[in-house]
Amino acid sequence: MQKNTGVRQGSESAFPKAEYDARVARAKTALAAAGIDVLIATGPENIFYLTGQQTPGYYTFQALVLPVDGEPVFVLRQLEYFNFIANTFIGDAEVYTDGDEPVSFLVDVINKKGLASKRVAIDKRGWFLPIAVYEALAAKLGKIGDAAGIIERLRAVKSPAEVEKIATAARYVDAGMRAGLAAVKAGATDNDLVSAMMGTAISAGSEYVGMEPLCSVGKRTGVPHGTWRRGKLGADQPAFLEMAACHDRYHAALMRSAWVGKAPQEALDMEKACQEALAASLDALKPGRPCEASHLACQAVIDKAGYTDNFKKRTGYSIGISFAPDWGEGGVLSLYTGVKTELQPGMTFHIPPALRIYGEFTVGVSETVVITDTGYRVLGSVPRPLLRVNA
Repeated sequence: MQKNTGVRQGSESAFPKAEYDARVARAKTALAAAGIDVLIATGPENIFYLTGQQTPGYYTFQALVLPVDGEPVFVLRQLEYFNFIANTFIGDAEVYTDGDEPVSFLVDVINKKGLASKRVAIDKRGWFLPIAVYEALAAKLGKIGDAAGIIERLRAVKSPAEVEKIATAARYVDAGMRAGLAAVKAGATDNDLVSAMMGTAISAGSEYVGMEPLCSVGKRTGVPHGTWRRGKLGADQPAFLEMAACHDRYHAALMRSAWVGKAPQEALDMEKACQEALAASLDALKPGRPCEASHLACQAVIDKAGYTDNFKKRTGYSIGISFAPDWGEGGVLSLYTGVKTELQPGMTFHIPPALRIYGEFTVGVSETVVITDTGYRVLGSVPRPLLRVNA
């Protein structure tokens, strides 16, 4: 292990130590209830939630070993050690070098801590648990349980401190989206729009985000999840802008639409349906109601308007802690048919109703919201209506 010559423990932590201690205590209770003695957490979002560790180097192997009875130990690459010191309050780090085989190193740590005979589980559904890693762990440790969803359920309801970070990210998004909309004009490229959006959000305070902006112009707006590719806005053409911003790894997102010159009536009708669908989905957000209620309200508006085939997706998803490749927490909660989880104060969602004629145009509008004791609170402030720009 490298000698610490100046980095102070927890000096860059997103929260005080007491916040993480409470999260770890809740996690241990949930693990014990599930019949798990030891959790191996590999997903960067769950690791951040429990420890505060964050690094763009999560593409290399890292694992939090959390025993129900005992203190957590963190396994990480040597290059990440000082990041770990700065971001966490954990006292036990096991550091491997680039010459070590990480899975064998992790197993050695588990054996050294006397945990190999315990009921060990891993968060199997994370982005960063390759099949080869899981199979190697299973071969060395024997049966490994599935802890998927246990930490995610804890993450679903945000503390007031977490909500404030998402609200701060929403202010960055507002600044970026206003700049992006101001850049919409004939002759501008989608690169111009994204440069304005992200440059302004970063100047406002945003850190690196979990996913790039979804921004395109002209007919490319009709391709879902289209990104900027030097397209130039001409007369009577649309622009689609969706982006996120980040504060201490907590994200907020926003979607808006614009049109240079004359928009076809069909686009205006679709945009009106999106506005009404968003309003209906928001009105259905009340504590005690199931997550699907918001989607069903949104879908009813879209079906009534005759755009069922133009909208085949969930209405919204949980948002908060994110690392690439996503800015959302879709694996935590979705607002969709069949999701019966009850809404609770502190849950946060991005709700982006969008309608499109594939290959022609997309219109849409969204908000990031937090569930309150009586309903919801919108965290952004950018006007929702379609922006109309003279050609």
